[in-house]
Amino acid sequence: MPGPAIGLWLFEPRRFADILADAVPWLETFCEPVEVQSGGDVDFWVRDGSALGLRAFDPADVGVFFLSEDEEIPAEDEDYSAFSRPPVQGLIVGAGCSGAVNHMLLGHLTLALTGRLDALVDFDGLLGGHRTGGGGRWLRHVGDVEFQEAWLQHPDFHLTK
Repeated sequence: MPGPAIGLWLFEPRRFADILADAVPWLETFCEPVEVQSGGDVDFWVRDGSALGLRAFDPADVGVFFLSEDEEIPAEDEDYSAFSRPPVQGLIVGAGCSGAVNHMLLGHLTLALTGRLDALVDFDGLLGGHRTGGGGRWLRHVGDVEFQEAWLQHPDFHLTK
């Protein structure tokens, strides 16, 4: 079963290769293996959560994670008027499978990458169990580092797993 994924919005254009040149050595300090795929995406397995400020976990419960470029950001059909400027580039960070430890790691990976890349987090929907009519997405939460830190401490985050 595929796991959760989250978007990052960048407001300064960067070549994806440059992003990877920064991210891959950092990932290699606590992930093994880190594999750059032929299409440019990166697959990695988190082995040490202490680099993300987390306590020990059983690596057997952890699946693969990935970092890829989101070709749909900026989207022509999105309304970015609430922002002082629209995003110019998007990334996707995701987990290959679901489960509590994978959700927790994805949240903390996203927090770290948001700070490293000066990005905003696109939650691609509403947090906290709110639903939109007809299964479509009408609203979404987008947050900065402080918002992501608060969300990781919120009781509803622990219910999303």
